[in-house]
Amino acid sequence: MTASRLNARQILFFLAAVAPAGKLVLLPSLLAAQAKNDLLFPILLQVCVQAALVFAVLLLARRERTVYALLADMVGSICAKALCILFAAFLLFAAFVPLIEQKLLVQSLFYDTLPSYVAFAPFFLFSAYLCAKPLNALGRMWDVLAPLFCIGLFGILLLSAGSADFGALAPAGGAGAGGFLRGSAYSSSWFFDAALLLPLVGKFPYRKGLAWKGMLCYLAGGGALLLFLAVYFGVFSDIAVTQLFAFAHMSKYFSGITAMGRIDYLFIFAVAFVMTFYAAMPIHAAAETVSEAFGRRKPLAALLSLGMNAALFALLFALNFAPSATIAAITERAFWVFPAVGAGAAGLLLLLDGVQALQRRRHAD
Repeated sequence: MTASRLNARQILFFLAAVAPAGKLVLLPSLLAAQAKNDLLFPILLQVCVQAALVFAVLLLARRERTVYALLADMVGSICAKALCILFAAFLLFAAFVPLIEQKLLVQSLFYDTLPSYVAFAPFFLFSAYLCAKPLNALGRMWDVLAPLFCIGLFGILLLSAGSADFGALAPAGGAGAGGFLRGSAYSSSWFFDAALLLPLVGKFPYRKGLAWKGMLCYLAGGGALLLFLAVYFGVFSDIAVTQLFAFAHMSKYFSGITAMGRIDYLFIFAVAFVMTFYAAMPIHAAAETVSEAFGRRKPLAALLSLGMNAALFALLFALNFAPSATIAAITERAFWVFPAVGAGAAGLLLLLDGVQALQRRRHAD
């Protein structure tokens, strides 16, 4: 394995214990607003659909060929480059919600006395540096982030569970079909993890059963997310819709806080640290996609990283006073983009891979 490749183990770490980190900020309150006490059911649907897409994407890794190489063989290099650029544009669009969440999180929880962009601007310097790094650096980060997130989430849940009234989740079906459908649709903007894997296809060795293991790891991470949402609604119940940063507030009701102090901050900071890396991942994936399509010239990765981060910073600055409207536009009106592109890209690539396999078989005969 070359230094610029990932390890299959690191892919599993990402699916089980890094991907859930991007869904703990605004998603719980949005679900509480739409699905009320039935908030677990839309997420169960999203996790199952995304796990199936993860399985499909990891099946592509059997050939150990990149997405660009597969497309170029079937539709030509020019069309393949165009498709890669369009997919990178989708990834940058998908980056908006995590970035706005990070901005609000930094502004509201950590640096509430500073202007938001003074506090948040260093994130883009960090992101530009991260997005220019090779894949092996990303894999090593997942090796560290996965156990850190597990410790942080376990600590938050441990301190919060005693304050939760799980009876608030009953009776099931109270929100009706409309609540379930709205919760499922609006939550789509947070579920594009299979799409994040596509730029990595062909850049890690496929081991027997990896697709099944990846699917099971994603389901395990989804199970942890469902447990978090159950505790969250059990703690806040009727006021859950107002709790925008629930992961940072749930544990403060622990009875031992008065004697031991805010020990929960250790776990909150651990989870928030992992969130910072996850927010930069769509930008990294976009830069990786375009860089692969145009030959991986050495300065290209750095230029793409700087350009993409600068463009996103400028757009967020332009939308400084409209974060709620921006989130609503993405989650309520453009939500269909996420399942359409995620399922469409995975399905198209599997189809192309199957066509190529048939052609090879015919030539062999």
